[in-house]
Amino acid sequence: MLATPAKKPSSPCTKVCVLDAVTGLCEGCGRTRDEIGLWGSLSEPQRLAVMAALPERLRRAYPEREPRAS
Repeated sequence: MLATPAKKPSSPCTKVCVLDAVTGLCEGCGRTRDEIGLWGSLSEPQRLAVMAALPERLRRAYPEREPRAS
């Protein structure tokens, strides 16, 4: 029997990995350093909950920025 490949965990990573010194957020995805570090150990529901909060978090942190296309 063939093993089913493991599903890759959901991730909001945009490959713009720059932590803002003022906000403490990744400028690409909006996660904190702690969230990024713990990401692999979070359950899928926990990851989805964090991801749901990221658009508003980024809007508040960078109000002058154009919204990203989803």
